[in-house]
Amino acid sequence: KPTLPYTPGKDVAGVVEEMGSKVKHLKKGDRVYSMAVASGGYAEYCTSASTGTKLLHSNLTFEEGAGVGIPYYTAYRALVIIGGAKPGETVLIHGASGAVGLACVQIAKSRGLHVLGTAGSEAGIDLILRNGCDAAFSHREDGYAAKIMEATSNNGPQIIIEMLANVNLEKDLEMISKRGRIVVVGNRGSVEITPRLAMQKECIVTGMLLFNASQNEMDEIDAAVSAGMRDGWVKPPIGKTYTLDQAPAAHNDVINNQGTLGRLIIKVC
Repeated sequence: KPTLPYTPGKDVAGVVEEMGSKVKHLKKGDRVYSMAVASGGYAEYCTSASTGTKLLHSNLTFEEGAGVGIPYYTAYRALVIIGGAKPGETVLIHGASGAVGLACVQIAKSRGLHVLGTAGSEAGIDLILRNGCDAAFSHREDGYAAKIMEATSNNGPQIIIEMLANVNLEKDLEMISKRGRIVVVGNRGSVEITPRLAMQKECIVTGMLLFNASQNEMDEIDAAVSAGMRDGWVKPPIGKTYTLDQAPAAHNDVINNQGTLGRLIIKVC
């Protein structure tokens, strides 16, 4: 646990009030989003590192802007930089209805991939279809993996972006195509797998953590996300908005949800 007093919150959006003397790419009054908050985002004012603070395109609201940073940067690095996604390939986003999953869907669709996704509810399935999935499946339904295989002519997807590896990694190894790539983005525990599946498929299983990104990678993601905001395909779906005094309820909804539905936003002013 963090040392108290502590203010949570890393992803924010708002208006620049003041800047350090060395900041050259922003000015007072700019609309920005940031994923580099130093003082905590659950506040009317916060301080943020300039390197992680970017211009927010006028196409997006502040609520949407607060959903850009970590989800889209994580999704792009997982799918494009680590996963090596190419136009025409099939990607399965295993857990596509959360903030990172939906960002993956939008990025994959913008880059010409065939996009499959899973969700845990009918509302989640509807949401990922509306955001660009070519086909959607309920990961709470028995036998859903067989349906995914059928949708790929039993070849399996070339890429799987995995949001809950401790539950799904064995299924991923069963589904992935030969010489495919599984990128683990989320995990909440340990898992037992059958290594022979990886041998048979000659697939790659790799983890991904955004904060391992090099500066060159961050520059590439900056450019891609900026273009996506301009062109309209970066559009974070907002699942629910809370007031600041409802923050405990937001945390409870994150931990005990029955199926994620986009980004949860705290609006403080």
